[in-house]
Amino acid sequence: MNTSIVPGQGATVDALANATGGINAGNFVEVDIDQQLFSFNSDDTPLMNLMLRAKRVKVNSPEVDHYMIDEPKSTLTTTANVAGNQPQVMLPVQPGEENLPREFTTMLVKGVDGYDRSGQTQTPGKSLMVFVVGHDTATGNPIVRPVNGRKNSPDEEVSLMPPVPKGTKLVLLANSLYETQKEVDPDLIVPQPTRVYLQKRGMNQVVSDYFESQRKRTPFSKAVVAEQAIANFKVRGNRTLWAGRAGKFQINVPKLGMQTVYSTEGLRWQFKRELQHTGRWTVEKIIALAKMFFTGEDVPKTALLLAGKDLLEQIQCVDFSRHPEIQITTKTNSIGWSVTNFHTVFGDIEIKREPTLDRLGWSRSGALIGEDRLVHYVYSAEHSFQDRMEGHEASRSGILIWDALALKGSCHIWIDGEGEIGGEDAECLQMWDRADQAPASVEGIVYYLVSDCPAISDVAKSGSMWTFDGSAWKEYTGEIRI
Repeated sequence: MNTSIVPGQGATVDALANATGGINAGNFVEVDIDQQLFSFNSDDTPLMNLMLRAKRVKVNSPEVDHYMIDEPKSTLTTTANVAGNQPQVMLPVQPGEENLPREFTTMLVKGVDGYDRSGQTQTPGKSLMVFVVGHDTATGNPIVRPVNGRKNSPDEEVSLMPPVPKGTKLVLLANSLYETQKEVDPDLIVPQPTRVYLQKRGMNQVVSDYFESQRKRTPFSKAVVAEQAIANFKVRGNRTLWAGRAGKFQINVPKLGMQTVYSTEGLRWQFKRELQHTGRWTVEKIIALAKMFFTGEDVPKTALLLAGKDLLEQIQCVDFSRHPEIQITTKTNSIGWSVTNFHTVFGDIEIKREPTLDRLGWSRSGALIGEDRLVHYVYSAEHSFQDRMEGHEASRSGILIWDALALKGSCHIWIDGEGEIGGEDAECLQMWDRADQAPASVEGIVYYLVSDCPAISDVAKSGSMWTFDGSAWKEYTGEIRI
């Protein structure tokens, strides 16, 4: 069929004057859009369908302060070595963490052993606990005294601090008040927001009166053309939800003046944990992935892996014959998709192909998402319109949507198989399965050990995470920097 009409042009009388016949799919449509129409072709746009099912939050501005983590931080990290053998010391912590432990707060010092009640014998594996007595006036860092430190004699009430190395994790516990105390400083809970821009997307179609009168000669019904137009609108929107970059700028609109345009940040750049994967996938690596996802501070109900075609192929080709406890089934999940379900002791991972990742050049990558950890911000609810075009014998119809999709919580993991640099402030994870060799000493990368690695440390066991701090290997607790 001759498709002489240029895609994107309106089917008006003057536009059709040069046409030799026929129509180009998508240029003529009568729009009546709702959630039911958006559910068709859902296999081509899984992320958009997840957005439509996500928690819907109506906002009154196209700019939103989004709090990815609602809960306050539970651990702090020391930034320098602290000498021991003193009744109280200042613990230097990372910038922004100084005021989190208020006076009378107790903290567990991970990796530093405390002493028994006599203060004479160290108790391996039983961590030191400290009590916050105040803050340093110059730096704001907490000043602490040990609760179960070393004593020169069992009769002493005051114990001495053991040395605390750089990079030690301090776990915030409850406060401990004296016997007549009833006033205490309020907890300092200051989550760090991220500015999210809501993007206005629209689909406009023009149908001329001339086309209406000649429609019996066209081989397509308007409903078929409408479906193709909506599918194209939905696929492009799905790519934006994955890979769009946040932006805000102004353009000069004739007769209206300066107008602001917003573009939203794609989900690819929102992940705070990224697994940089190389080599073949194994059962041990999949179990490790499930462990990292389900055993953090933020535990989701479900794990959905939206995968590119090459990643999907690699996982499907894993040999599970030596692991009968791993159950692999095909099922229809709660969304209505047919997925491959991997059952592990930590939880189930549902795997579905995401064609958009292939189109974006991320066929070896995927996103492990908590389905119940997504937020759909809506500034202007989706609506359709239809009106007459002034100066033309035609009608205009279309839809407008003004929204954004954001990750909630810290469970989500981006699996990078392309070797690309990820989002800002993301923790980079790699799996390491060699026992005879330590990874290259690269700062900023966290290595998950699939097998014991004495080359890193005698206590570097399978299932633990380690990172290089510039001078030595340290065990990593998995805290997300926010």
